[in-house]
Amino acid sequence: MKEIKAFIFDLDGVITDTAKYHYKAWRRMANELGFDFTEEENEQLKGVGRMESLEKILQWGGITLPEEEKKRLADQKNQWYLEYIQDISPNDLLPGAREFLLATRDAGIKSALGSASKNAIPIVEKLGVLHFFDALIDGNKAPKSKPDPQVFLLGAEALNAKPEECIVFEDSLAGIQAAKNGGMHTVGIGYMLPPDVADFHAGSLEFLTPSIVITEVLKHST
Repeated sequence: MKEIKAFIFDLDGVITDTAKYHYKAWRRMANELGFDFTEEENEQLKGVGRMESLEKILQWGGITLPEEEKKRLADQKNQWYLEYIQDISPNDLLPGAREFLLATRDAGIKSALGSASKNAIPIVEKLGVLHFFDALIDGNKAPKSKPDPQVFLLGAEALNAKPEECIVFEDSLAGIQAAKNGGMHTVGIGYMLPPDVADFHAGSLEFLTPSIVITEVLKHST
């Protein structure tokens, strides 16, 4: 286990699932502009920043807008999203998330949150797991969207760990690519990822332990 010093966790799809609230807010915006988009298309927005997501949605709708209007729409979407997530609580943690974060801390492994969301920190507070993280990197600190590795590299730096000493837990293809672009090991969480894109795949954090993860990741990444 001494080859790995740190775990870096994406938020949506790994610790909790607020994707449905993002979809609801973005779809509301799209509908007001006169078009719609599917949940399948919404999968392409996972791990992507707010303005980049807006650009994709506007392309789907065949709409061109000035920058000032784009900013207004992005802010409006975020306001709707914040309204939708007001009632998030520890009950919204994904299976095994709290237990795995606790086991990570007990194992002496440093952990960071690495999320593209600018709302990640208040969400983690509402989930009741803020104290498990040694560093918090969100979209405010890392403006470059995944697959750019900025958010994970900042996380590693904050934990005083080299990229090759880190394992990133991600549920999106852009997130896995970002971690690999940063020279880090990867664990793919959930069932939406193509097979074999990560060093190790699991449906969720449930039933995993830090030692199992490290063993499996190093086995498949060598």
